[in-house]
Amino acid sequence: MRIHPLITKSEDLKALVDRLSSQPFVAVDTEFMRENTYWPDLCLIQVASSEEAAGIDPKAEGIELKPLLDLFVRNEHILKVFHAGGQDLEIIHNLTGKVPHPLFDTQIAAMALGHGEQIGYSNLIESLLGHSLDKGARFTDWSRRPLDKRQIDYAIADVTHLATVFPRMVDKLKKTGRGAWLDEEMERLADPSSFAFPPEDAWKRLKLPSRNPAVLGRLKALAAWREVEARSKNLPRGRIIKDDTLSEIVLHPPKTQDDLGRVRGLSAGWRANDIGGRLMSALNNAKTLGPDELPDREPRHPGLTKDAALVSDLLKLLLKIRAKETGVAARLIARADDLEALAAGVRRNLNILSGWRYEEFGKDALDLVEGRLAFAIENGKLKMSRVAKEQTVDA
Repeated sequence: MRIHPLITKSEDLKALVDRLSSQPFVAVDTEFMRENTYWPDLCLIQVASSEEAAGIDPKAEGIELKPLLDLFVRNEHILKVFHAGGQDLEIIHNLTGKVPHPLFDTQIAAMALGHGEQIGYSNLIESLLGHSLDKGARFTDWSRRPLDKRQIDYAIADVTHLATVFPRMVDKLKKTGRGAWLDEEMERLADPSSFAFPPEDAWKRLKLPSRNPAVLGRLKALAAWREVEARSKNLPRGRIIKDDTLSEIVLHPPKTQDDLGRVRGLSAGWRANDIGGRLMSALNNAKTLGPDELPDREPRHPGLTKDAALVSDLLKLLLKIRAKETGVAARLIARADDLEALAAGVRRNLNILSGWRYEEFGKDALDLVEGRLAFAIENGKLKMSRVAKEQTVDA
């Protein structure tokens, strides 16, 4: 594989993209910093095909990234390969408003090949290629220029190995007949709505200080205000105002802006500055949450009875057994909310009752909840046993 010097000029990047456009896939990785900003600060983009690999410096003066970004989000003929690509996809979505498609995530594929639920990149490479990666440059400052050779070599190695293991994983998926299993997961990963995070939903990610509708209304308003402030200033949310301070304000709302100077976690300057004024405006305009907006006391299926909860636990045990038998990560087969729904009596619109999930797990899960399958102990080992229904005989 040919390794190029770091690309810092638009014409070199355009030439690379033209060559990559004729390839069936391109492996992609990024390096970024996020400690001091709201938006991730993109510092390096690495790409590789089976023939060549390169690092692109997005901070190089005058470099035009559009050809590369178009390759990612507009060229539907090339498969884009990532490993645990959530943050890489977020960066590309921030730059383009789109998500690469079609895409393939080797961490998700590893779930279907018996490597566990969230195998790290180093462990995957060691498992499939038999050698360990140098992670010495992992925590360096990627925003510093110039990048040194060790940083660049480390970053490029990630995509060269990715381009090597990807075809091997595809071959294994074809041999096991599990390739189609991943289609749904990859499409979910490529859904742009996953990266569209409206400020008015920011409160849902916070620990609720109370279940009082008025308190939650203030939390919703202030969390949205903080999100807008953080984005506009490109600062981490906690640099605007910390979660604990936000909770204190929504629980004990100040009556005037002058009172902000007495709130723990805020400086005296909040009594008169513009940001304090905007906080008070958001607080004064907060509306009590309506009944349909209140979060459930239980995260899933609050109507689950005690008996159904026990059935759900049995389904989780069955899932664990099936995952071990098939060598497929349990999370890929079924999610907890599907198990709880099945235990609660739901039989429609469940992923585990259709397609490959039904054949591998859903059929037995349905038999278990409907009394046709039971757990048994044989020679000290847990196994599943079919239940023969007793037939009544007329006298």
